[in-house]
Amino acid sequence: MSDDISAPTFEVPEGYVALDWRRGFVRQIGPLYRRQGPGGAFSMGFRVEDHHTNGMKNAHGGMMMSFADMAWGHVVSVETSSYWVTVRLTLDFLSSAQIGDWIEGSSEVLSTDDSLYVVRGKIWSGDRLLVTGSGVFKPIQQRDPRPGERAFQG
Repeated sequence: MSDDISAPTFEVPEGYVALDWRRGFVRQIGPLYRRQGPGGAFSMGFRVEDHHTNGMKNAHGGMMMSFADMAWGHVVSVETSSYWVTVRLTLDFLSSAQIGDWIEGSSEVLSTDDSLYVVRGKIWSGDRLLVTGSGVFKPIQQRDPRPGERAFQG
């Protein structure tokens, strides 16, 4: 098996752009995509491929948890232009996803106390809600703002 991330063999939904994350764990579970929607809200997405699945050919719960972590924690990057860590992640699995399904996820900030961001998130495919939950994330290191982030001046 090659270590290279290949170009997608499917049509990516309009507005989504590939994330250029080619190191570490994300390299193993990608490719992942991001879209900035109306009002500046972001969502992330991925197409369920064979390497995302469990023995029943459904998206593996660990993949869904990893995706939730990144999709829901991304709001911290947008708000603070910081690297962040996950303090807590709580998920409720409501439905499964199969190979070929396009999965999307987003979150909203509920509170920001003591340098902690509490968010509520969801993951869906089309009109099916797959996962709901919440997370607590902590910014740990400032970095240069990226396009779409609140502090970006480019």
